[in-house]
This record gives sequence, structure tokens and C-alpha cells, in this order.
Amino acid sequence: MAALGWQVSAWHRLMPLTWSLTAGRSAQLGEQRRTTALLLRKLTTVSSGGGLGEPPFVEPQKCAQEPEHRTGLTQCLLEKQRTAVERGKIVSSLLDMGFSDVHVNELLSIQPGTHPQQLLDIISELILLGLNPEPVCVAFKRSPQLLKLPIMQMKKRSSYLRKLGLGEGKLKRVLYCCPEIFTMRQRDIEIIVGVLKEKCLFTVKQVTEILHRCPCVLREDPGELEYKFQYAYFRMGINHVDVVKTDFLQYSMTKTKERHMFLERLGRYQTPDKKGQTLVPNPLLKDILRVSEAEFLAKTACSSAEEFEVFKKLLAREEEESEGRMADVESLEEEEEEEEPEEGEEREP
Repeated sequence: MAALGWQVSAWHRLMPLTWSLTAGRSAQLGEQRRTTALLLRKLTTVSSGGGLGEPPFVEPQKCAQEPEHRTGLTQCLLEKQRTAVERGKIVSSLLDMGFSDVHVNELLSIQPGTHPQQLLDIISELILLGLNPEPVCVAFKRSPQLLKLPIMQMKKRSSYLRKLGLGEGKLKRVLYCCPEIFTMRQRDIEIIVGVLKEKCLFTVKQVTEILHRCPCVLREDPGELEYKFQYAYFRMGINHVDVVKTDFLQYSMTKTKERHMFLERLGRYQTPDKKGQTLVPNPLLKDILRVSEAEFLAKTACSSAEEFEVFKKLLAREEEESEGRMADVESLEEEEEEEEPEEGEEREP
């Protein structure tokens, strides 16, 4: 009995401990089941196009991207700061060259995409050629493409213009009338210079004066330029010195022929003989070409506008007929050349 009583007492003591262990395991099992159910619901949501409620797996990627974004932003800010510093240096340099604040703002706004150093290099070359700030600004306004020129091309063209004698302030008029002198092909300039030297027989000094006083000749067709000089020299009796002094080459061929031949028809102009003499005194060239049409008719030709208009129409008709006859002659010459037998080929009887 005593042993049985001890066993019952021991069983009663073990009951609370066993119950607590069972309860703990049940609670742990319930927690595991709830966690499993929650994960199943999240996985089901993801598979149906939704997202997990919490973004634990996105954070590392986001953190990895943030340093790159900060680096790009920093580089952008540094680039802007560097550009602002360079712009400030360029502005200071232009002011030191004698440009006003208005000029500087104009230059910087002509081609906003131009690098500041490129702008300064191009302007420096023009200043070295003897140009003042005002004509430089005018040149860039008339020809903005000057700012896009490679600096080496600008330096080579500047050196070539100096060889032609167009430095030391003589470039102002040239650049104003013909700003493309820096962008046109050097070969084209050389052809015009060659016509003036070799075909028209002007001296080196006279060529420089012509380019300075009549820069529009750079746009002329070489053949027409030669014909214009020949008309002045042979038909009007104007020598080389007077062609240069009177800026004859800047006037159009049409205007020159109309006024000269009108005076001839009126008996007020004669081609000088070999000794340079005429039976009537010829009017000065400036009174023929440099004046307006009204002044030319009133003081030089002493004729009416109606008479001059009729003459211009007749002259235009004569020019057309003359060109037509020349075309016919050239066509006949080409046909004769085609019909000529080759060497060794006998003509048909």
C-alpha cells in the first residue's frame, strides 16, 4: 500500500510538468502553422500579380543604386561649376581685349553651344590681324559659322591673309563685305589672286589694294573678272592705276556697259588712241559710276531718264542677239571638228 501511494503521489507531481510541456509544444506548433499560412497567402498574392506586403528584398538593390545616382549628380554639378568658371575667365579676357559688356553678351549669345575657349581662340586670331572689337562683333553677326571653324584652319587662313598684305587693320573692310573669306576654299582665293596677277598684270601691291578696296572680287567668276578688266583697259582706256584708285572692279558689268556705251552713243565719251588722246574730253570715272542714275543723267550724260531706259532695252536686245550668234558659231565649229577625218583617213570624193 505504501508503494502504491508513492506512485500515485509521483503521478500527481508529474501531471503539471507534462501539461506545461504539452502546452508549450502546442503553442509552438500553432505559431509555426500561422507563419506557414501567412507565407502561403503572400506567395499566392505574388503569383496572382500582386506583391508581398513588405519589400525586404528590394532594399539592397535600392541601396546599391543610390551611390551611382549620387556620383552622376556630383559629376553634373562639377561640370556646370567648371563651365561657369571657364565662362568667367573668357568674359574677363574679352574685357581685357577692349570688348564692352554689350559686346561680350552679344558674342556669347551668337552661338550658345560654342565652347568658351573656342570663342576666345577665334576672336584672338582676329584681334592679332589688327581688327577692333566692333568689326569683330559685326563679322560674327554676319557670319556666325566663323565660330565653328577649327582653330588650326583659322590660324592658317590668317597667315595666308598676312602674306597677301591684309593684316594691320586692312582686314576690316574685307571682313565686313566678304566675311566668308575665312570659310571659303583657299584654292578659290588663289585663283582670283592669280587672275589679277597673271591675266590682268597687276603688281603685288596693287592686288593687295584691290582686295582691300574691292573685296567683292573674291566672289567673282574668274573669267568674268578678267573680262571686266579687259573692258576697262581696252574699251574705256583706263590704266591699271586708275582701275585700282577708282574701285572699278567693284561695279557690275551691266551697269558699266550701260553708262559707258550710252555716253558713247551721245558722243560724250571716246576710247583713247595709243597715245591716250581723245577728240573730246572724257568725263571722270567717278562721275560715271560712283553717282546715282539721276545724277549721272543730269550732270554727266545731260539726257533724260526716258531716253536712257529706251537705250538700256535696245542694248539688252543687242546683247541677246550677240550671244545667240556666238552660240551658233560655237555650234558650227563643234560640228566641223566632228566631221574632220582622223589622221590617215582619206576623205570621200
